[in-house]
Amino acid sequence: SALPWARAPAAVLNFNCMLILLPVCRNLLSLLRGSFVRCSRTMRKQLDKNLTFHKLVAYMIALMTAVHTVAHLLNVEWFNNSRQGVYDSLSTALSNLEDDPDDKTTFLNPLQITDIKPQQIPTHFVFTSIAGLTGVIITLALILIITSSMEVIRRSYFEVFWYTHHLFVIFFAGLVIHGIGYVVRRQTKKSFEEHNPFFCQNRTEDWGRIPECPIPQFEGGPAQTWWYVIGPMIIYLCERLVRFIRYMQNVQYRKIVMRPSKVLELQLMKKSFKMDVGQYVFLNCPAISQLEWHPFTMTSAPEEDFFSVHIRSAGDWTDKLIDIMQKLPEGAQGPKMGVDGPFGTASEDVFDYEVSMLVGAGIGVTPFASILKSIWYKFKDNDPKLRTRKIYFYWLCRETHAFEWFADLLKAQENEMEERGMGDFLTYKLFLTGWDQNHANYVMVNVERDTDVVTGLKQKTHYGRPNWDKEFEEVRKENPTSVVGTFLCGPEALAKVLEKKCAKYSDVDPRKTKFYFNKENF
Repeated sequence: SALPWARAPAAVLNFNCMLILLPVCRNLLSLLRGSFVRCSRTMRKQLDKNLTFHKLVAYMIALMTAVHTVAHLLNVEWFNNSRQGVYDSLSTALSNLEDDPDDKTTFLNPLQITDIKPQQIPTHFVFTSIAGLTGVIITLALILIITSSMEVIRRSYFEVFWYTHHLFVIFFAGLVIHGIGYVVRRQTKKSFEEHNPFFCQNRTEDWGRIPECPIPQFEGGPAQTWWYVIGPMIIYLCERLVRFIRYMQNVQYRKIVMRPSKVLELQLMKKSFKMDVGQYVFLNCPAISQLEWHPFTMTSAPEEDFFSVHIRSAGDWTDKLIDIMQKLPEGAQGPKMGVDGPFGTASEDVFDYEVSMLVGAGIGVTPFASILKSIWYKFKDNDPKLRTRKIYFYWLCRETHAFEWFADLLKAQENEMEERGMGDFLTYKLFLTGWDQNHANYVMVNVERDTDVVTGLKQKTHYGRPNWDKEFEEVRKENPTSVVGTFLCGPEALAKVLEKKCAKYSDVDPRKTKFYFNKENF
């Protein structure tokens, strides 16, 4: 009776295993994003939620695996009881059927072992049959993959997350093999025509003796999982092939700069490399690890003849990379670097909006560095395609040193806008969320200075966190009939706040201000 509880989750598992690999095929998503460039922004935004979708599918796989496993454990227990004659005569008769070519019989109950103790039969079956053994392997692999994907492990021990996630190869291999054990069996079509189960179920003693009830014949159903997963597996193999080809392409260092707050800037060059604003690349340094790839948003503009990334010390891999770069002689080329990408993100759409709000937290400012640089070039070249007429930029940092590497870019933007008489085009606000008493005293002494004591910019630094209600209300008043794109690269907690504010301050009248929320996802 637990068979439907095993079979239904198995069907759901097949469907979800078909989907699980597709959201992590980065090149496929970039291709789709480019194809949807003229579609609605809602369609493109769904592609930016690929990792969220990946996680939801994984949760469903975990849930269905649990239900499927429990149901089959109950089935095995009841199969064993039937074998011992615990239930009615029908279940006993069906369980006694064996594969015997001489008697022309086939088995229905998969527990065919008779030479061990009855209590040991279920355990023996689980660890010796194809279905049982692959089921154990699949379940163990899934448990390791899911537990190592927890936020605390992924953030603190990325290598553990990375290596255990590659157990998916074992998971899929076991999944394809799992069904060929033919544990779930059914009456053959020919036997069903000759042996009517509704007529013969209460006449087990007459099976094979009367023409109406010949001995029923059974067969295993075909393995179906590979029907579902073969397509995504081929797509994923092509994805890995493309990544390998990109990895083999030569990458040269243009410049290596160590910025304040232990931030490493790498300026790289690669043949035929083309990017757009806000895009990201995956970097691999074989000197640290042959297998690990880490995502970094590019801080350069498409108009530049190189691409750059800013890397903050945030784990073992980044610490090792920074340590290697610091030990290099001045002007030397760094270690071999593999580059995969570029890949599209929500920030690519920033110039599709008349008004944009850019919110960065800490190193999360990197995609907006690319955007602001590109704007500078567009104004310099008098680009007629630039639709954006107003940008609001917010940067939240815990420490003063974090502002230093980005302040030069903002100074250049300030001067450029003033020279062109467009001082109102860019409104930026920097928020310092952490400071000590010495810093507070220094600010109080220099409060009358024309430029900010932290950044040297004309716009003074704000202390504490932004009042988002006030900021959104101000943007709405200044742009009463505009579509405003709100872009965030920062923590999930801030994303929830901004998403709610976008909904709160969007007018129901389509002719008035409308806010659209976009978030970077890695």
